[in-house]
Amino acid sequence: MKTGTWIGWAVTGLMAALMLLSAAPDVLRSPEAVTVFRHLGYPPYLLLFLGTAKILGVAAVLSPGIPRVKEWAFAGLTFDLCGALYSHVSIGDPPSVWTPAAIGLMLMAGSYIAYRTRPIRGDAPQNRRTNVEGAAGTGPRIGVSA
Repeated sequence: MKTGTWIGWAVTGLMAALMLLSAAPDVLRSPEAVTVFRHLGYPPYLLLFLGTAKILGVAAVLSPGIPRVKEWAFAGLTFDLCGALYSHVSIGDPPSVWTPAAIGLMLMAGSYIAYRTRPIRGDAPQNRRTNVEGAAGTGPRIGVSA
């Protein structure tokens, strides 16, 4: 395994662990999670939904194949982390409270970059190409003089 691939999977593993550790109290509706949600001004019934969404998102990111679902999972997990960071900062919480969300965003960015730059295996679907035939600016220029 190449060094870049190994590092990418390590970052993805750390991101997945952080997201799963943050999802567990939500799904279990622990008193600490309910207290944090009330402090942020959110209703406690969102805990189960957000916790379940995080678990499903991590499962999609770690699953082989299904590139479109992975993209949506990365987006959803990023929205969750951005929302957590914004919520804590906007009510004046100290950095010690919102730093885990900022670290999560950095891990998410690293994981997404590693996913997008990972070489495509020969047997994998070719849906992750960045240069698609027929896309704007990639085909032959008709009627344009150089």
